[in-house]
Parts: sequence; C-alpha cells; structure tokens
Amino acid sequence: MGVRTDFPRRVRQIDHLWIPMSDGTRLAARMWLPEDAESDPVPAILEYIPYRKGDAFAKRDSHHHPYFAGHGYAAVRVDLRGSGDSDGIMLDEYLPLEQEDGVEVIAWLAGQPWCTGRVGMIGISWGGFNGLQVAALRPPELGAVISMCASDDRYADDVHYVGGCVLGVDMLAWVATMLTLCAMPPDPAAVGDGWRETWLARMERTPAMVEAWLAHQRRDDYWRQGSVCEDYAAIEAPVYAVGGWADGYSNAIPRLVAGLPGPRKGLIGPWSHAFPQDGSPGPAIGFLQESLRWFDHWLKGVDTGITEEPVLRAWVQDVVAPATHHSERPGRWVTETAWPPPGNEERTWELEGDFPIEHRSVESTGADAGAWCADGGEGDWPGDQSAEDERSLAFTFDALEEDIEILGFPEVELELSVDRPQALVAVRLCALAPDGASLLITRGLLNLSHRDGHAEPKPLEPGQRYEVRVNLDAIGHAVPAGYRLRVSISTAYWPWAWPSPEPGTLSLQGGRLRLPVRAAHEEPAPAAFGAPEWSKPLEVETIEPGRTRREHHHDPASGRHEIEFDWDVGGHRRLVAAGTEMLDTNVTTYRITDGDPTSAEVEVRCTTGLGRGEWQTRVETESRMTSTATEFAVSQRMDAFEGDTRIYSRIWEMAFPRDGV
Repeated sequence: MGVRTDFPRRVRQIDHLWIPMSDGTRLAARMWLPEDAESDPVPAILEYIPYRKGDAFAKRDSHHHPYFAGHGYAAVRVDLRGSGDSDGIMLDEYLPLEQEDGVEVIAWLAGQPWCTGRVGMIGISWGGFNGLQVAALRPPELGAVISMCASDDRYADDVHYVGGCVLGVDMLAWVATMLTLCAMPPDPAAVGDGWRETWLARMERTPAMVEAWLAHQRRDDYWRQGSVCEDYAAIEAPVYAVGGWADGYSNAIPRLVAGLPGPRKGLIGPWSHAFPQDGSPGPAIGFLQESLRWFDHWLKGVDTGITEEPVLRAWVQDVVAPATHHSERPGRWVTETAWPPPGNEERTWELEGDFPIEHRSVESTGADAGAWCADGGEGDWPGDQSAEDERSLAFTFDALEEDIEILGFPEVELELSVDRPQALVAVRLCALAPDGASLLITRGLLNLSHRDGHAEPKPLEPGQRYEVRVNLDAIGHAVPAGYRLRVSISTAYWPWAWPSPEPGTLSLQGGRLRLPVRAAHEEPAPAAFGAPEWSKPLEVETIEPGRTRREHHHDPASGRHEIEFDWDVGGHRRLVAAGTEMLDTNVTTYRITDGDPTSAEVEVRCTTGLGRGEWQTRVETESRMTSTATEFAVSQRMDAFEGDTRIYSRIWEMAFPRDGV
C-alpha cells in the first residue's frame, strides 16, 4: 500500500489556528479538515504535544493527520503551552495545567460548527501520557483515546527512575533535549512581530526540569500526580494502549488492560519508540487503518467489529542471533481475552550453586546494555551478552526439553545480604543458543533500599539477610527446546543505572526465576492487520544527514570507560514548501572508571537551529551530571544566537542530596 492520496473526502490544511484558553493564553494548532465539514460535520482527533507543529514535527505529522482527515475527521495538532508557536512558558512535563488546557481544547473543538461534538485523542510518548491523563479528568466530549508508548506510572516507568534507580542513560539526555526545545523561538510567520520578545521570555523563565526530578527521588505526590495507575477507575473513555517490546514503555500496556474498568484494548508489537505503521523492527502494520476502526466505532457509531475482538494482541518474538540492530524480529501474533492470560502457567527454576556466593561487579558492567528506549537506530539493541554475563553472577539452567512461550512479567526472587547500606542489583534473563551466543530476553533493576516500595526507602543493614523480588520488564518471547535459560545478576549496570554511592559486595544465599509461560490454547482470530499506509508526507530536503554513532573507549591502564553516542535527530534539513531550515545535533557521553562509582559522569551537547531567509536562530546547550557518595550535581548552560550574534546566555548549577538512591 504505502502512501495514500485517494481518500473518501477532500482535505484542506489550516496552518495557523489559535485555540483560546480561559486565562487568555492562546495555543497554536495546525488542522486538516474535510472540505465539506461545515455542511457535514465530523468528529475531531487531537494530538497534543510540545514538539513544534510548524517545523520540527511537520513532516511526521503529515504522515497521519491528513490520512485521518481524508477519512472524515478534523485532525488537529496542538503545541502545548510554552512550546512551538503557543503562548506561555513550559514549567515541567505533565503538570495539572497541561491537563486542564487539554480539557479546554477538547471542549473548544467539540463546539466548532465543523465538529459533531465528539473528540478522540491520539498520541505517542508525551501525547500518549497526556491522553491518559486528560481522560482521567473525564471531559464529556472525549469519546476515545489511543495511547502509544506511554506509561501509567511516572516514577516507575519513565526516563527518570527505574526500580528506584536514577536512570543515567536517559534522565540528563532528556532534560537537555527539553531545555533546548523549550528555548527555541516561535515562528514569526505564525505569531508576527512579537516573536523575539516571546523567545527572550521563554529563555528567561523556562526552568531546568531536572531540578524537580532530582528533588523528588522517592515516589511521592509529585510523581503520583499524572500517574493514572493511582486511580484507573477515573478513566471512563475507551482506551487503546499500544507499544512495542523494544520501547521503554511496554510495561504499562498489560497493566492498563488489567486495570481500566471500561472498554480497552492492548497491542504490543516488536517495535521501538514509533508509530506501528513505521515500526522498527518489523513487521510494521497498517496501524492507521486500525486506528480508524477504533475511532469509527467510538466516535461515529460504526460497527467495525473491533470491540468483539480479544482484549490483547501481542507479538511473541522468536530467538534470533544477538545484534545491536534488528530490522525485523520474527515471531507470531497471539491473542488473549483477559490479563493476566487465564491460560498462563507459572514455572520456577531454582538458582543452584555453592551458596553463599559473593560478587561485586566492575562499574562498567552494563556497557553492552543498548538503549533503555530504542528508537530503531544502530546500537539501540543489546548485542551478545556473553561479556556482560562474565562480568555478572550468572546461573545457567539445563537445556529446555520443549519449546516455551513467555508472555507477561518474569520475576526473580533473591536471598541476599550486602556489606553497604546502599546497593542495587540488575537482573537479566537471557537465552543461550547451542553455539553459546547469549540473547537478552528481558531485565530489571532494583535499588535495594527500595525493596519494600519506592515511597519510603530503607537503608540496608550490612550483613543482614533479605529476601527481595526483582520485577523484570514484560515480554513476549519464544525459547525453543535445546536453548538454555540464564539469569545474570550484577551490582552495577552503567550507564542505565546511576551507580550506588560506594562499592559494595553482594552475598547471594539463593534465589529462583519465575516465568509466566503461555499454555497452548485455541485463540480467537481477529481481523488481520492491513499493510502500512500513510498520507503523503511533506517534502524535506536533506542538506546534511544526521548520524548515529556509538563508540566505546577503554583505557586498561586507568580502568576508564567512555561511551559516546551521536543520536540521529535530523541533521540539517529544509522544509521545501515553507523554506524553513532546521538543524539538530545531540552528542551524549557516558564516563566511568572501574573501582570508583563516584567517577560516573554524563555529558550532553545539543544544538538546534531554525531559520528562513534572513531570519536565523540557534540554541546551544551543554549539560553535565556527576555525583559524590552524598549528592548529585548538575550543571547546564544555554546560549542563544540570532544570526551569528549571541543574544542570551544562562547557567544553572544545582546540587541534590542523595535520598535513598
């Protein structure tokens, strides 16, 4: 199929639409609307995110919003308050004000003469989060939600903390990205002569978001706000939760299917952080057609049959040779009528050894971890885990006598003691091929002071024995007979997890692996997915391509490790029709020295440029995070340029006491 232009309804595009808020703020929107909607009103589909509708995300938006409009919807892309061309200042992610603005936007859309009064929300990542959050406020006009690659728990499953551990791999990189993005000016073509004053106000008033994130190292009210798992019953609108096993947010989908009281569906493919029609690794699917089936049912009252299908469809991956990139993941679709799957069987494997076994991992353990949230690029996937297994405490079980399919949340129970009051464990589940290659299936982190929960961490009593449970990420994975399962345990996992304050030795007295194994049973066959389709994207000229580069440097004499990433965030490109040029680069570097956990350091350098003709702007940021045994330190610098002239500079220096992490 591919690009579609033969839509049932002709579409017009409105580039600059202002949506008024009750406090006088205006939110900027772009809309695609059937040409005859004034005489034949349509429902609206809203995507509500901070990623600049007019330039940075203009091509991406053109892939799907005109598609929805061509099938009889008003497709509306809104920049959040303080982002893109909208008024205001963005003070943090997922604030109550953002959600309240969302409710007002929905009411405004529903009240327009071209709208039937019914509105749906669709979004990926940030837009997936706030679709759930806005739904929890129950705007009466909201008829359905599609939430992709999002979390129901802002503390446990986002870029800040996992298992009570600070995420070294993403927290600073994300805050650097948001600082750069929020500091960019609105487009004069949209806002007029006041663009420069708005730009200066943004740079002066926009905070460093990391200040809030590291000021709240426990799961307190800051994180509970916006975490819909606190009250699933607040969401009454039908929800379709979607994601992929390679994404960082797949855990939420089974929980939403189990917890939401109203109509809901779950879909988990092999994909990374992307729309499933663009999904990598493949197979990609015709997700826009699937989205129409969902919205047509709930917003138009069309019987598409989608609500009669099983509540969850998941891709159970087959084993493959370990690699740092996969274009395809072979496997098969399975369906479940409920979660947890009623046919699942819990199987247990006991860890065996001459206990107690003492272990302390080198600080660079985790170098082969890959990305926490894969975007589909080179280096995103964990390669062969054999070297990581050697740096860990590994337990290998006998070869499987029969094929098994894992579907759900594996867990590992450990009986242990540690010689320090603060320590972490990283647990990986791998499948060992007959040739010895170690394929990562899933993994989990646990800050051991959070063993009883994330709200009230409790230091360890050195030498005292504890029984802890490490929850591994949900997964759908087949393991054939002849393969062996392996559980590997480490006390470091850099750069995923920020190191514990001081080196510690783990004494393991025993443990067990518990797996949700899927029993063979008759499966209902839902409608097959169609081939991927898109609307015709905007034409973009590549002036200089972005690049993806991952380099790991190790100095054996000093034990120093440095991992440097160039993220392919667009390079230098031009929107042909508008003439707008965009420049995006991001270089993230992780450093650590074996034997010294306080040597951990993350550095992020971002450049974003935006211009057209004589109007040329650029923002450069540098961010750095380090720690001692007692505190974290973060520095950030931002410089803004108009042409070649620096017009603004700002520096942040912040320190945060370690609070149970």
